[in-house]
Amino acid sequence: MEARISKLHLKFAEKTWNETFQLVRRCMDKPKDQSKPCEPLVRSLERLQEVFNVSSMNTMRSRLEVIAKQQRMGFHITEATCYLTADLFYLEVVLLAGGGVEEVKVAPHGGCPVPSESFLQLLRAKHFAEFSMKLAGLFAQYNIPGDDVPKDPQMDMINNGRIGCLIAGKEDTPLTIQFHTTPTAGMKTSDIQAAPTEALVHAAQVTVGVSDVTHELQMASVLPQPPQLDPQGRPVFLTEAPCETLPACFLLKLQPAVPMMSSFVNKLSQITAVAIPDVDLQWAPLPKLLTRRSSSSNSPGEIPDQRDSVFTVPLPGGVTHRYVVPGAAWEVPSQRAAVADSIPFTHPAHVPALLELLRHQCAINTLLRSCIAPQCDGAGLVCDLHFEVLPESETSFSVTFHPPDTDSLAVLLVNVCDSNQITCTLFGSGLGDPSLGEYLSTVMKRFMSVPVTLKTLYRKLEETASAPLSPSRPATTEAESDHSAPSRATVTDANGASTAFSQSAAVPEDGGGASASACCAAPVDDSELPPGINTSPVVNPYLVTRVDVFTPDDQ
Repeated sequence: MEARISKLHLKFAEKTWNETFQLVRRCMDKPKDQSKPCEPLVRSLERLQEVFNVSSMNTMRSRLEVIAKQQRMGFHITEATCYLTADLFYLEVVLLAGGGVEEVKVAPHGGCPVPSESFLQLLRAKHFAEFSMKLAGLFAQYNIPGDDVPKDPQMDMINNGRIGCLIAGKEDTPLTIQFHTTPTAGMKTSDIQAAPTEALVHAAQVTVGVSDVTHELQMASVLPQPPQLDPQGRPVFLTEAPCETLPACFLLKLQPAVPMMSSFVNKLSQITAVAIPDVDLQWAPLPKLLTRRSSSSNSPGEIPDQRDSVFTVPLPGGVTHRYVVPGAAWEVPSQRAAVADSIPFTHPAHVPALLELLRHQCAINTLLRSCIAPQCDGAGLVCDLHFEVLPESETSFSVTFHPPDTDSLAVLLVNVCDSNQITCTLFGSGLGDPSLGEYLSTVMKRFMSVPVTLKTLYRKLEETASAPLSPSRPATTEAESDHSAPSRATVTDANGASTAFSQSAAVPEDGGGASASACCAAPVDDSELPPGINTSPVVNPYLVTRVDVFTPDDQ
């Protein structure tokens, strides 16, 4: 070893620091183990960076790249601009020719970049250690529990594969397609306690069933050999294949059966051109079907028609949520649903589109079931927070609640665009920070749980409320806090227990379990709410006609 070091000293004795630096960089670019860089080389590069004079654009880029890797961030370059990227935010650094910095901007993904004077001054002064520490603090603010969970290839194939995960059929078992799974497999034990309770994996067996109408069905494979793909990556099917007209059709037999809204049932028929007989479906409000299929001996069971129901959901850390589901609000045509146990089709090309619709519906069901399918009846539990769940469109719903330390209402609008795109928008006085919506959307997508997301939101809002007041956070004025006591109504849960509610907030009055602000609500500023959400007190708030926030054209 000493001989090798001596030879290295002799070889590079006349080399400049810059040449040595570039050599280490080249060695790092081609590590023997592609899963991670060589640790001694990383440490060497970091030590070289500390003594290297930043006097050019290239050296500043290299310094920023090392800092980004230290903070587990991505690093990208476009001409004179460097991007340090994380899951929920990124830094944009505009460089000058001599290694100086012209501008630094911070932006949440999907948001507009905002200039950051503090980051800019640290880089201009070449205080890289302080810059790295400040970046670490920003990274910690956006850190979400569970981000360190590695991506499961099997789960990714099930949820995102064009045809899910195929399990070959055997003599007594047909071909099975696994097409949707909940994210509990990658969660910590404490997180799973608040995760949805539906079956972990949704699957479909491919079989043949009798039909009242004749269909032309293939008698052999319609895939050319070898298989081919079109420019969009979809399989190419033979235009001529052996077929026969039979009073039958292919079936996707769902395991377990999936409650589906009427609009989704119609879309299934449009894809396959095979009508699903309406007489075979028993229609009911979607929450009622979800609780019916999730009910057990120790849960309240299904939601009675035209009745407001209350569900208690315990979460880790001793926190308890109570969710109100107004029966009349869900008893509308757009929320009619039926339990589908099989989907007919006549050609393999139908399957990918059918699976996407099924995944979309399963995502909606998972989110709703997380807050209306309790794991206990709530007897003897003191409820900390209260929420009201209302439908807004066929693919969106809202959750109304009291933010901490306020007497106003806030609304979290959850829009499930598809199984992979879930957006959360927060409405309420002083809650207009767009980065918070981005943060909540990521939490919702990660855990697929309304209670977990709302618990995270409350923690963020409590941190904001406890922070010192600044010009951007003015104190609440006396006029804003002045309100009259709203009228109250009584609702009955599935166990027959009566609970008093504020008609403007639907907050249970359970004898001290709720905070003072949760038992007395003030109207929300209408300018902060989306169109279609009524804030005016009425005799019965659930008998008025609701206006959908979104139309099918918006989806």
